[in-house]
Amino acid sequence: MPGSSPTRPASSVGEDGSAVKHAPAQVLFWGVAAGLLALDLWSKAKVFATLAADQVVSVLGGVFEFRRSLNDGAVFGSFTGQTGLFIAASLLALTFVVYLFVHSGPRHRALHVALGMILAGALGNLYDRAFMQADVVRVATRSGHTNSLIGKIVSGPNDSEVRVGDWPDGGNLRRFAASEVEVRRQGVVRDFIKFVPKFPAGFPKFGGRDVWPWVFNVADVSLVAGVILLLLQSWFDRPPRESPSRGL
Repeated sequence: MPGSSPTRPASSVGEDGSAVKHAPAQVLFWGVAAGLLALDLWSKAKVFATLAADQVVSVLGGVFEFRRSLNDGAVFGSFTGQTGLFIAASLLALTFVVYLFVHSGPRHRALHVALGMILAGALGNLYDRAFMQADVVRVATRSGHTNSLIGKIVSGPNDSEVRVGDWPDGGNLRRFAASEVEVRRQGVVRDFIKFVPKFPAGFPKFGGRDVWPWVFNVADVSLVAGVILLLLQSWFDRPPRESPSRGL
């Protein structure tokens, strides 16, 4: 009709204003973020303080295992050694999350939960990369390949030997000739959750392989679940398409 205003998308700030000015929305967003961040940091600290470096604990009837693991890369161990890049990318992602919250309406609770989960996941792994420093050792093999070992360098009797212990206490020493290794100190992410089930033996190509071969943490779960919820919220919150009007 002439003079009628166009319909705003449900995800934009409407007549109720920004979520920033709405106390319940603030509590929901920051509460989810703070709670999941606390759970992530507490669980990492608990596992690494309780379990030995080679210890494995079965949980939930053997569906999951807890084991200590350090990741010097991004998701699934990719882009190893790029700590500065990861930190910069995390800061940009955090800025974008806060931007989305500021420009959302106070009634979009699913969106606020999703953004809080993403914020917690990004902050949890950002904290590790900034403050959990370990020695990443690249060991050259006789076949010409390179193996990676993450731990703590323990001073050797001379410069010709490199001794690498478990992180962070330096136990269970392994010795290498200094000429065979390359050492870099950098931030790492603490992982400890392993999904145990494997594909059935008769499954094409993947039979007997792990369904999920990577070790992860609470921050990873929070981040992935938050992104999925954000996509679902965006899908179901889309404004309906207007049917083309026909002339009389």
